[in-house]
Amino acid sequence: MSPPSLPKAIRRALADIVGRDALLTEVVDCLPYGYDNSRLQAQPQAVVFASEHAQVEGVIRLCNEQRINLIPRGTGTGTTGATVPLTGGIILSLERMRRILEIDPGNRLARVEPGVINQTLQEVLAEQGFFWPPDPTSAPICTIGGNLAYNSAGPRAVKYGTPRENTLGLKVVTGGGETLHTGVRTTKGVVGYDLTRLLIGSEGSLGIVTEATLKLTPLAESRRTLRASYRDIHSAARAVSAIMAQPTTPCALEFMDATALAMVRDYAGLPLADGIGALLMIEVDGPAHSIDAEAASVAEAAAVGGLLEIHTARDQLEVKALWKTRKALSPALRNLAPKKINEDVVVPVSRIPELVEGLDSLSQASGITIVNFGHAGNGNLHVNLLLDPDDKNQLRSGEACLSQLFDLVLELDGTLSGEHGIGLVKRAFVGREIDPVALALMRQIKQQFDPRQILNPGKLFPSS
Repeated sequence: MSPPSLPKAIRRALADIVGRDALLTEVVDCLPYGYDNSRLQAQPQAVVFASEHAQVEGVIRLCNEQRINLIPRGTGTGTTGATVPLTGGIILSLERMRRILEIDPGNRLARVEPGVINQTLQEVLAEQGFFWPPDPTSAPICTIGGNLAYNSAGPRAVKYGTPRENTLGLKVVTGGGETLHTGVRTTKGVVGYDLTRLLIGSEGSLGIVTEATLKLTPLAESRRTLRASYRDIHSAARAVSAIMAQPTTPCALEFMDATALAMVRDYAGLPLADGIGALLMIEVDGPAHSIDAEAASVAEAAAVGGLLEIHTARDQLEVKALWKTRKALSPALRNLAPKKINEDVVVPVSRIPELVEGLDSLSQASGITIVNFGHAGNGNLHVNLLLDPDDKNQLRSGEACLSQLFDLVLELDGTLSGEHGIGLVKRAFVGREIDPVALALMRQIKQQFDPRQILNPGKLFPSS
């Protein structure tokens, strides 16, 4: 059922702020902006496209005055329903705010608007010898604003950190319509509370970012890519712990289990031996004079019991061939189970073997095929439950399995989400990880930033 249309006076006021060509109000036009990369969808009452800070400020002030829900959105690549207007309201699209405002190599920083595409920024920075470390799988289409909203990181986080570690400051409009600047333009700064890190990962519930000052990292001189195959998933999990316990930190350490490999083999026809029970994709970067020694150190650590083969790419053609296995996995999963449940849990690296064993048990007990892959270097595994949610029995089993998965992760001192966020799909479980005192403080913080509770309501927190 569609929400009621906005009053004409509100539509006129929105058009006055952003222009008539930046406002959608017809149901059919608004429909594509009511869902993200989750299975959830709801109908917004309008879609507004902002192209500058003053417009964001004007829209928020209007919505605050009129008590209209406002949901910020980039390109909709999120998987948790965080941009779905479940309770109606206006979608504020930031995709037209795509200017790279400044690149300052001397101070290793860049200033960008939230609609800049991650890959676009990386290509521009690479011309000057730099990169911004966060590199989620959706980098070719996701926005910097979305990366900040979810603290999305990707494979390089194992060495270079997440957006929280790579963002110096923000320009933000709060839910009350006030503009504030957070952070600094320096790599040190300890004046006041760290509002930058608070806002990153808040999923647009406290304020809307209109500009970000990002910390840049020089591109490494050299890189080595290795692929290690193991007899079983437990051997690979032990190898991850061994690799992370030695001095050289890989810039990527990706994990795929036997079920994932079988899917890739069938879907993409890749030449993978039948006896492989798990695979690690490993990359090491650094100075050219030491890269071979560092790669050898990682390879030595990876040689645990159960190792079948470890191969180092000799040129870029081989690098591409080795990564083809990992990159073929997501389309293979979408092809086989388009409505799968995909969770991005995290445990301490040393406890990955226990997580893997627990997932084996859950799969056997529930009868649900579970596919595991992800960023093993920081304990961030993507756990995929292959089921059809339209089948009530499968859905019931899947929900029970998911609940047990979260309990297992918390027992292992882990966390329920590493980079996908909470949105709608995980909010019911948040109370298992965050204690009541902390939740109460978070709700109070939300109240201070957004006194009329208009920004992305119903997300992040369990229903009160």
